[in-house]
Amino acid sequence: MVVVADEVRDALAQGRPVVALESTIIAHGLPRPRNLQVAGELEQLVRDAGAVPATIAVLDGKPYVGLDKGQLERVASEDGIRKLSRRDLPLAFATGASGATTVSATALLAALAGVRVFATGGLGGVHRGWTETQDESADLGLLARTRITVVCAGVKSVLDVPATLQRLETLGVSVAGYGTDRFPGFYLADSGEPVDWTLRSPDEVAAVMRAQDELPGTDAALIVANPVPEAEQLDPVLHARVLENGLRECAEREVSGQAVTPFLLDYLVRHTAGASLEANLAAVRGNVRLAGRIAVAWAGA
Repeated sequence: MVVVADEVRDALAQGRPVVALESTIIAHGLPRPRNLQVAGELEQLVRDAGAVPATIAVLDGKPYVGLDKGQLERVASEDGIRKLSRRDLPLAFATGASGATTVSATALLAALAGVRVFATGGLGGVHRGWTETQDESADLGLLARTRITVVCAGVKSVLDVPATLQRLETLGVSVAGYGTDRFPGFYLADSGEPVDWTLRSPDEVAAVMRAQDELPGTDAALIVANPVPEAEQLDPVLHARVLENGLRECAEREVSGQAVTPFLLDYLVRHTAGASLEANLAAVRGNVRLAGRIAVAWAGA
């Protein structure tokens, strides 16, 4: 069912490194035409690291692992591109819909194609007020049953970070900070929460991946939490103030459920004069570079 691009298929068959990339940032995370420019930049960062990029999306009901130039342009510029989570995939396939894949959908399709390393910005997680709403991202459940290494800048800072880490522990998802004993906060280098494990090189990450394969009964993901450089993070004081105001406005407008996270992310962009978006991009670039190096180490293991 999954359509694997020739370059990606050949790389996998030859044991060469491949990095999966999500497409939501292209279709829904950036304004046009910058989104297409960033898509090309991220793929080039993977190539610069010595790996093959595999951007993932669904087009006309078909899941693609690896997009050509024309397909990337469609995702970046076509109106009506949906945002597809894991739950949406059967519906998109059956109806011939086109959509950009979120973390959960990208991780699943990458794993089905045999791609082991995936780079993204920040994961979804447990939402604030979980005790009342029972709202958590589909990312968590999917990663609990999918063998893939996800390089990310932690989870989105608008979420309940401590609860998300507790949930990942309950689900058996391994989490390690890359070069840090602090869990990153997406826009911030430090969310304020610690991590129990620190990995300091792509070779160490690859060693953990090998250990996962040797341990029966463990199909969960490995999360490599790579902090955005402090020089490129969103100012923590500004972040705290704007997020507090955004949460207050969210409550006043009675925004709830799945609408909360996009509302807050958009609020941050508007009320930080775009600084949160630049921090987001800095984090994504760093994650893609690191994922390329990890994929190279894994391929040479």
